[in-house]
Amino acid sequence: MPTSAGNRAGSTGRCSVPEEISIEDDYREFREELLRDAEFSGEPQRAAFFQMFAELAADNGDTADLTYAPVFREGARGYQVDGYAWDAERGELHVAICDYHADEDLQTINMDRPTQLFGRVRRFFQQSAGEDFIDSLEETSPAFELADLVHQASAQIKRIRCVIFSNARLSTRKKTLEAEEVIGAKMTLNIIDFVRYLDIASARGGTEPIELEVRELNDGLLPCLDAHDPSSDTQSYLVVMPGELLARIYGLYGARLMEQNVRTFLQARTKTNKGIIHTASDQPERFFAYNNGITATANGLVIEKDEDGRPGISQIRNLQIVNGGQTTASLLYAGDRGSADLSKVFVQMKLTVIDPDQVDTVVPLISRYANTQNKVSEADFFSNHEFHVEMQKISRRLAAPAAAGSLATTKWFYERARGQYRTECGLRSPSEKRRFQIEYPRNQVIQKTDLAKYQMSFRPAPHVVSTGAQKCFLEFAKEIDAQWQTSRTTFNDAYFKEMAARAIIFRWVDKHVGTSDWYKEDRGYKANIVTYTIGWLVHHLSQDSRKLDFDLVWKEQDVPEELQVAFADLAPKVAGVVKSPPPSISNISEYAKKEMCWKAVRESEFDFSGNLSASTIGADEVRQRKKDNRAEGEIDLEIGFDTLVLENMARICELEDFAKRKGIMTPSAASAIRKLNGGRFNLGGGDRKGLKQLLGKLDEFGAGPRAWAREKERA
Repeated sequence: MPTSAGNRAGSTGRCSVPEEISIEDDYREFREELLRDAEFSGEPQRAAFFQMFAELAADNGDTADLTYAPVFREGARGYQVDGYAWDAERGELHVAICDYHADEDLQTINMDRPTQLFGRVRRFFQQSAGEDFIDSLEETSPAFELADLVHQASAQIKRIRCVIFSNARLSTRKKTLEAEEVIGAKMTLNIIDFVRYLDIASARGGTEPIELEVRELNDGLLPCLDAHDPSSDTQSYLVVMPGELLARIYGLYGARLMEQNVRTFLQARTKTNKGIIHTASDQPERFFAYNNGITATANGLVIEKDEDGRPGISQIRNLQIVNGGQTTASLLYAGDRGSADLSKVFVQMKLTVIDPDQVDTVVPLISRYANTQNKVSEADFFSNHEFHVEMQKISRRLAAPAAAGSLATTKWFYERARGQYRTECGLRSPSEKRRFQIEYPRNQVIQKTDLAKYQMSFRPAPHVVSTGAQKCFLEFAKEIDAQWQTSRTTFNDAYFKEMAARAIIFRWVDKHVGTSDWYKEDRGYKANIVTYTIGWLVHHLSQDSRKLDFDLVWKEQDVPEELQVAFADLAPKVAGVVKSPPPSISNISEYAKKEMCWKAVRESEFDFSGNLSASTIGADEVRQRKKDNRAEGEIDLEIGFDTLVLENMARICELEDFAKRKGIMTPSAASAIRKLNGGRFNLGGGDRKGLKQLLGKLDEFGAGPRAWAREKERA
C-alpha cells in the first residue's frame, strides 16, 4: 500500500457539481474583465486576451515575458504565432499561439484543436528556415521579425517552448506534452486552457502546483532514504536523481520548477555552466562525486514499495528546486546538444516535504540557507520582502480623495500576492462583494510587477521596462531593497500616494496611445511607446531641475489637462524614434531593450503643447517634501512598533527562553521584556532598540513578526 508524506499529490479539492456552476460564473467574470481591459487599453479583444494569459504564464514560469507579435496566414500552408521571447543565454525560444473564442458561453475543445494549432506553429518554423520565405515578408511586420530571428539564431536555438492560450475548456486532463523536433531543436508543447488559467490564478502561494507522476516519467519508482525525525513538522529524504529524469522534468516544466521566492533570480541568472556540461559529457560516471547536488521542496509525496520491499517515490506534488538551477539547466543543455550520455549521470537531491500552511515561513529560510555557493541578496527573495507588507497595510487603510463627479472616496488595492483581489471578492456574499468593489474598484488594483513597471518608467529606465515584467521586477527589487536597508522611513503614506499617482499617469498614457488614430494605423510596440514617452518627459523636466507634481495627481485622481496635452503631443514622436532602429538592427522589440535606444530617445528634441508649470514642482520643493515625508515616516514607524508590541504582548513575553536557546538574547532586549512583563510599556531608547533587533533576528528563524503577520492573514 502506498504511504503519503504531506498532502497526497493529485488532489484538487473540487467537487463536480459546484465546479460546473462556479466555472461558468468564473468565465463570465473573466469575459467582463477582458472586455473592460480591451476598452480601457484601446486594443482589440484578441490582444487584451493575449496580454492576460501571457502575464499569468510568465508569472507561473510557463514562459518568459512574451512580446505580442501576431503572425497569421490562412490556407493549406497557413501558420500562426501570437507572441514570442528569445532567451539567448539558454538557447530557448518561447512562443505562444492564441485560441480565442469570442462566445459569451464557455466552449469545450478536444485535442484535435491543439494538434491543429501546434501544426500551424510548426509550419511557421519550417518555412522560416528558408531565405525565400523571409524575403517575401514585409520588413516592418511581426512575421519578418520572428522569422528573421529564427533564421539568424537557428544554430543557437536548442529548445522551443510552445504554449497554447485558450479561453475554452480542454476535454483532456493532460496539458503538457513530450517534446518533438522542429528545425533541429526540441519543441515542448504546453496548453493553458481556461480551467488551468483559473487554477493558476487561484493557486495558493502564487504558482500552480506541478503534479509529477514519477513512476510514469522514470519507468519505475524513484528510490529514497528517510532522513528526518518522525516527530518533525517537515519530512526530508535523500534521493539519487537520475540525470535523464531531472533533464526530462526540466524540459517539460522549465522555470516552473524554480522555487517561487527566487524564480526571478533564477530566470535571470540560471545559465548553463561549462564545468557541469564538461563533467556530464566527458566523465558522466563521476558526476555524482563532483557535483554538489540540488536542494528541493515539495508539498506532498506518495511513497510505495517495490517488489523487493524497498521504498520509492511514485508521485511528487509541487516539486520546487531551491538550489541547483545551474545543474538542472546544464544537464538539459548537455542532453539537448547530444554531448552527454545522461543515462550515466546521477545527482544527489535533498528533498523536504513541507505542509502548505508552513510554506511561506519555511521555504524562504531553506532558500536563503541553501543558496550559499553564490551570494543571494535579500532582493532575490523579494516576494516575501517587508516592502510588500507595508504597501499592503497602507493600501487597506489609506482612502483616496473623491474623484471629480464622485461623492464617495475609494482606496487603491495593492496585491502583494497574485490573486488577492479575486480571493477577497470570492470570500464575500454578492452584496458584500459589491460594497468591496465600490471601496476598491477593479481599476485601482496595483500588482507587484505593474508597480515595478510604473516606478522604473519614471526613474526613468524605459529600456529596463522593455525587457519584460520579470526582469524589470528584478531590477526594481534590487533598488527597493537597497533603499529599504538605508532609508526605511521613505516608505510611508507619501510614497504610496506617489506610487498611485504614477499608476494613474501610466494608465492614462497607455489608454491614450491605444485609442489614438496614429497608433491604430500602425499597431505594435505600444508597451515600449508608453514607457519611453513617460521616460522622455521625466528626463526632459529633470534637465530644468523640475519634477511632476504627484501630489496634485493624487488629489485629483486624474492626470491634469495640460499634462494630457503634453503626452498626446509626445507619444507619436517618441514612437517614431523607437520604431527607427539603426540599419544593423531589424528587431524593434530587442532594440527597445537596449541602452542605445534610450540614449537615442532621451537625446531627441521634441516640441509639445501646454505649459507644465502648474503640474510640476522645483528642486527646492522636492527636497522639502522629502524631508517632511521622512519625518512623518519616522513617526509612523514608532507608532507601528508600539502597535506591534501591544498586539503581541503574550508572544513577546514568551520569547525569552526561545531567544536564550538560540543565543540571540541581548541585555537590552532582556530588559525590555522584563519591563513589559511588569506592565511598563513606555520603553526607553536603548530598550526599544534592543527589542527591535531581537524581533528582527527572530524573523530569521521564522518565529518573528513576519510569521505572526502571515498567521493573522491566514486566519
